[in-house]
Amino acid sequence: MLVRYFGLTKVPAIFFARPRVHALEETHCDIGIRLRRRTKNHLNSMYIGILILGADLAAGLLAMDLISKSGRKLVLVFKDVHADFLKRVDADARFVCNEGKAISALIQKVIDTGERQHATLNVSVIAPDKYGDEILANVTLTLSLKEKTVD
Repeated sequence: MLVRYFGLTKVPAIFFARPRVHALEETHCDIGIRLRRRTKNHLNSMYIGILILGADLAAGLLAMDLISKSGRKLVLVFKDVHADFLKRVDADARFVCNEGKAISALIQKVIDTGERQHATLNVSVIAPDKYGDEILANVTLTLSLKEKTVD
């Protein structure tokens, strides 16, 4: 429900895609987005914008959760993105980010230095109902964190 509220109030595209959180733990996050009229392209596969949104959400939600648990006020932004599309995603997709340890280390580095820090995160896209554990796309995002300053 929190993801849908965030989508409705902050990022309407998230609300539009209607993602589901399948798992959110210290080490990983698993987000699902169904292939339907709103999320597919003219070839009946998942639209590239939705694929990037799912990857952004999987990595971002994991980072936001770990930041919240740190008790610090940090600002997160994704600095860049690179995607390798290996196969068409023509079924319901799952976006899996297993970078919890890297994000926790980044948070600690920001706290220790007081300066903006960056880390590269990987998100795998799978469609388990149709392709099992075969990776259909790899998305690499650079997470940038800094302490929130009072203006």
